Amino acid sequence: MIKLKLLGLFLMFMLASQFAVSADNEIYIDQSGTTVNIDLEQLGTGNIIGGLDAVAGNMTPLDLDGTGMTLDINMIGNTNKFLGDIWADSYTGFFELDGDSNTFTMQTDPTNTYGADSSNVNVDVTGNSNTMTLNQATTALASQLDLDWIINGDSNTVTSSINYDGATNFMDIDGNSNSITFTGSGYAGGYFNWDHTGNNTALNIQQLSTQDNDWLKITSISNNTGSNTSTVCVVQNDQGTSTGC
Repeated sequence: MIKLKLLGLFLMFMLASQFAVSADNEIYIDQSGTTVNIDLEQLGTGNIIGGLDAVAGNMTPLDLDGTGMTLDINMIGNTNKFLGDIWADSYTGFFELDGDSNTFTMQTDPTNTYGADSSNVNVDVTGNSNTMTLNQATTALASQLDLDWIINGDSNTVTSSINYDGATNFMDIDGNSNSITFTGSGYAGGYFNWDHTGNNTALNIQQLSTQDNDWLKITSISNNTGSNTSTVCVVQNDQGTSTGC
């Protein structure tokens, strides 16, 4: 009788442990083709749309290859992760994260398979302490890219790079203690519009189009008090050696 009781307790423990491990949701998607509409939504905490650094369950990747795609991601909750690679030309992306401590990491066409041209990308984030990384056309030229960010919250971190070719990048941020790092490179110039309201913000912009024109517009409202200090560093360099900030 004692042995049966112990066995029953062990089985209950194993089932509870299994449930705890698999409680979070995961999406593995590997898609190739043209003119595809993909809509993914996850509600709750600890969910993953992978690849790249996806860990739970070893699920990889989010790997989308093709032209004319539409990708709509909605993640509502905390500590969620959207990680992946897109090899695409003329794609439309809408990425919404509502919550805190979420991770958004994506790169588009890192090997210049399709060119990453004429894409329309919207990133909409509401929450605090989120980490976002977006690299568009890391070895290609992002011709006519239209990239828009709307971020509401505090202590968010954004790291983004675009290999320019007439691309536009609009970023609207409301909140305190946000950190923004942006690098634009390439050979055909680009436009960056940064609209900001908040305190204790760190902004680091480098526009490095080789022997071409870059444009930058900054509109900022801050009311730093006490130890709060906002810092802005801008480097525009079409050819030469930068002294940095």
